[in-house]
Amino acid sequence: MTEAMEYDVVVVGAGPVGENVADRARAAGLSAAIVESELVGGECSYWACMPSKALLRPVIARADARRIPGLRAAVQGPLDVPAALAHRDEFTSHWKDDGQVSWVEGTGTALYRGHGRLAGPKQVSVSGKDGGEVLLTARHAVAVCTGSRAVVPDLPGAAEARPWTSREATSSQRVPGRLVIVGAGVVGSEMATAYQALGSQVTLLVRGDRPLPGMEPFAGELVADALTEAGAVVRTNSSAVAVKRPGGEGPVTVVLASGERVEGDELLFATGRAPRSDDLGLETVGLTPGAWLDVDESLRVPGHDWLYAVGDVNHRALLTHQGKYQARIAGAAIAARAQGVPLLETDRWGMHAATADRLAVSQAVFTDPEVGSVGLTLAQAEREGLRVRAVDQDMGAVAGAALYAEGYTGRARMVVDLDREVLVGVTFAGPGAGEMIHSASIAVAGEVPVERLWHAVPAYPTISEVWLRLLEAYRG
Repeated sequence: MTEAMEYDVVVVGAGPVGENVADRARAAGLSAAIVESELVGGECSYWACMPSKALLRPVIARADARRIPGLRAAVQGPLDVPAALAHRDEFTSHWKDDGQVSWVEGTGTALYRGHGRLAGPKQVSVSGKDGGEVLLTARHAVAVCTGSRAVVPDLPGAAEARPWTSREATSSQRVPGRLVIVGAGVVGSEMATAYQALGSQVTLLVRGDRPLPGMEPFAGELVADALTEAGAVVRTNSSAVAVKRPGGEGPVTVVLASGERVEGDELLFATGRAPRSDDLGLETVGLTPGAWLDVDESLRVPGHDWLYAVGDVNHRALLTHQGKYQARIAGAAIAARAQGVPLLETDRWGMHAATADRLAVSQAVFTDPEVGSVGLTLAQAEREGLRVRAVDQDMGAVAGAALYAEGYTGRARMVVDLDREVLVGVTFAGPGAGEMIHSASIAVAGEVPVERLWHAVPAYPTISEVWLRLLEAYRG
């Protein structure tokens, strides 16, 4: 017998995005239910943001310490790998979600464990692990917050080789002697940084001419140089065409388009992501299973006035913090429509329009050196037809950087829209750069005029003084 329940809002997926949609709905006085098939807290908490950054923190801290006179001699030894892995395990709560469940329940949201599928307009069928079935009906909205999954490319031998994806890389209880990484985006570059420092001999296979291809060129070049200096092998213009690992055990060999072969003890594919929408019941409402879900500025699926797609699954910005931003927008829009309040989605920076995930996407990459970026790169701005100027500065030339680390190496770039005299993009690459990017996010999202930024005086002596140097260079 199928149990039936009704709520104002039903959320499918209890990662950070789904949790925030439900929380915003509850804060507005709406009843909410959330459905989760794995661990409450989602990919970020257990297989992405938290474990990867926990692995990287001792790596980056040691790298910084080695650049400081009076300290470098004390940190020349290897990392304590068991302690580093245990530190990672603590941040994943040992892959138990009790704390996250308590948080959800504390908001007054009903939690349903099982696989949720759309069963028609405003309906979600939940198949529990105990075999039970629950049919949830939403009075106002269903929010799909199922995220994305790592993709293993369809190469000969890849499936049999049992390769790692980001999940295995962030949760492994051992450090392989040799690790081959295919793909040099954020995941590939971060895991190359982590595992080389933890003791693996890393080979990073880069399809193009540098890591981090979606960012300013100098960012990837600095990361490649640092990885090489750390002992990793960075092979650019290298495409994998086949994998050999008979029986899925023992060494694994990657065959390159050139005919060369690269051998390792484990293989990590960091080659992109796909939406978790293939078994979501999309066909019951006229949508295509397995597809990214298009949305309007309020995160609502066009043609379905009750259906929202929030986070990775809409392919707007595959980042946890951007998904949580979307969740706040979607939650406010759902509540406004439920309460008959006029929406402000026509205001691109209003409370019901997700604009930052297009015009001011911020990102921190925890490599050594770190990379922080927001908005458009120079190439992206030019492709969009903007009349822009890029201003570059050596971050190591400011006093704060010299104090931060001996031999500080880093670069900064701001991209200025010359017609409006506002910033449309900023990138910092250097030690500590990740903590600097929020100031740039404020400048880009706030569309702060360059002449006003001149009055935002950076404290001396901090690395942030690079802002003054950028503005001086722009003004001539």
